[in-house]
Amino acid sequence: MSVEIKVPTLGESVTTATVAKWLKKAGEAVTADEPVAELETDKVTVEVPAPQAGVLENLVAKEGDEVEVGALLATLDPNGKASAKPAAAPAKEAPKAEAPKAAPAPVAKAAPAPVKSAPVDASAALPAARKMMAEKGVSADQVGTGTGKDGRITKGDVLAFLSQPSVAAPASTKPPRQDDPREERVKMTRLRRTIARRLKDAQNTAAMLTTFNEIDMTAAKQMRVEFQDMFVKKYGVKLGFMSIFSKAVIAALAEFPAINAEIDGEDVIYRHFVNLGIAVGGPNGLVVPVLRDAENMSHAEIEKKIAGFGKAAREGTLKIDDLAGGTFSITNGGIYGSMLSTPILNAPQSGILGMHNIVDRPVAVNGKVEIRPIMYVALSYDHRIVDGKEAVSFLVSVKKYVEDPRSLLLGL
Repeated sequence: MSVEIKVPTLGESVTTATVAKWLKKAGEAVTADEPVAELETDKVTVEVPAPQAGVLENLVAKEGDEVEVGALLATLDPNGKASAKPAAAPAKEAPKAEAPKAAPAPVAKAAPAPVKSAPVDASAALPAARKMMAEKGVSADQVGTGTGKDGRITKGDVLAFLSQPSVAAPASTKPPRQDDPREERVKMTRLRRTIARRLKDAQNTAAMLTTFNEIDMTAAKQMRVEFQDMFVKKYGVKLGFMSIFSKAVIAALAEFPAINAEIDGEDVIYRHFVNLGIAVGGPNGLVVPVLRDAENMSHAEIEKKIAGFGKAAREGTLKIDDLAGGTFSITNGGIYGSMLSTPILNAPQSGILGMHNIVDRPVAVNGKVEIRPIMYVALSYDHRIVDGKEAVSFLVSVKKYVEDPRSLLLGL
């Protein structure tokens, strides 16, 4: 009897995914828990394992298809034998070669009258897209031809349409862009489209402002030098600046809870915990895995968790749950050499701290000019919920705790 391979549960608020790649072909033998396909969600890439050993019979979904949680991906014959030549995995239809375009005539011609496009059949939309169009009162004609297989409308197409300004001109009136032969056109990944949409949503929704300060890193650097060897020997991981800043942020959020809060309609949700998002770079873009209940974690636990997130991001093995539920974020552009930036909020969070590179600068200390390692820091915040005084005071507290890490140990 055939065993069904279905789209697994994808995590909080994620109901659909795109079949990014089949790792196995029909007729090919697989072992239990061996990955057979990759699904790309709005947040991460997820591998789908074989539920048991056997031979793949039929690949129901094609690469590029948008599929819902619980949808059938393929069937598996647990008693089957691998064929000598596995059938090719279903792939996207190769684009038809276009005829060479003739050079434009030197004489200007009158622009042709706009042609009214044929109505788009709502049945061409995928289930998740149809549901969203019904909720938002959007018709298939408004969205137009989709980016899914055979022009089907996906949920991403509906979201892209909804994110457009209301005064945008109809797509049919915009002339197609003529690509230069030296250019390469590559379709955005689902993750990159989601990053773009979420960042634009944050700009459009939040009343975002940024405040700045500078931190003398002398004490933090001295602490690392003094305790690094003992720290590595005991915990097996290096003492970095991220755990020092994380601890400083957690303490400052306790003093200014609005920066750890969230607006929900006409209500404000205050949290008595900190789920700290740490931005890390991966091959497909920036992701923000979350340190859950970070207020209960030690320096060593924070450093180990961050190191694990960085490794998983590079290998593409982050899980959906790793990215959900953050209440405040930290991003460190300094590792790439950034001196100063204005980080964008990770909605619906109300604050994000930007760290930057450390540069030796002349500063006044007790009436004398000294060279000190200085880092500029930035706090972007949602002015709808956080007042300027709170934002500035929060950053001053972070500065205080990082410049004298001992104060955290003494609860001062």
